[in-house]
Amino acid sequence: MANNFWTGVIVGWLVGLILGFLLPVIGPLVGGFVAGWLAGRGIEIGAKAGLLAGILGAIVIAVLLLVGGTVFLGAFGFVAGLGTSLVIIVTAFIYQGILSLIGGVIAGAIRR
Repeated sequence: MANNFWTGVIVGWLVGLILGFLLPVIGPLVGGFVAGWLAGRGIEIGAKAGLLAGILGAIVIAVLLLVGGTVFLGAFGFVAGLGTSLVIIVTAFIYQGILSLIGGVIAGAIRR
């Protein structure tokens, strides 16, 4: 059962990442739905899987900003990337986390 949970989180994160570039609001919602669907039955498990998929996406965005800022602008880019990453990660946690959570809850309720 735990294997399905983490598989659902990773697949949901990938779906949210790919669709998020094309459809910014729908991507995290569908990614959370996929995570919740693959994770197993129940609203609680679906919600957890969707939330973790969304948070994983937020962390990846923050790391990319930090690395990209450092590569392109050196030390100044690192400091700017760090500041921007902190703001972005909080915003992305809320934005992606909530949308993915909603998708996971819907999938968990349907699979129930």
